[in-house]
Amino acid sequence: MTTPSALERPADVPFVRKLGARLVLIPAVVLSLLPPRRIRRVLNVLRRGAAPATATQAKNARDAVCAVSLRCAGPRGCLPRSLGAALLCRLGGTWPTWCTGARVVPPFTAHAWIEADGHPIDEGVPDDYFTRLMAVTPVGRHPR
Repeated sequence: MTTPSALERPADVPFVRKLGARLVLIPAVVLSLLPPRRIRRVLNVLRRGAAPATATQAKNARDAVCAVSLRCAGPRGCLPRSLGAALLCRLGGTWPTWCTGARVVPPFTAHAWIEADGHPIDEGVPDDYFTRLMAVTPVGRHPR
């Protein structure tokens, strides 16, 4: 027996932001196919010259990516979703902290997310639920 589920996708995303999200979606998916060290190398280059993203800017970018892609809105879309949100923030001149890591409590589950002001954006879990294994912070800032 299966349990039906529905994905909640943000509905109030402005058209211009959706257009930007569509623009970064293919590069985000391509990036998600690369090995972690290459992802980090590309993101380190892209973050240059960007101001740190606020929580609102990061949430707006994440919402836009989820609004245009069912894959990114789904439970297994964390890597392209986080990459897309980071790239969309970069289009606006900002950069969130992009993170990958794992759940702190068993069973092991890998995850990718974005943070702003030291807090995960729209993950629905406490701040210490995941532990970072890799982070790409805005230039001039270091991971906590």
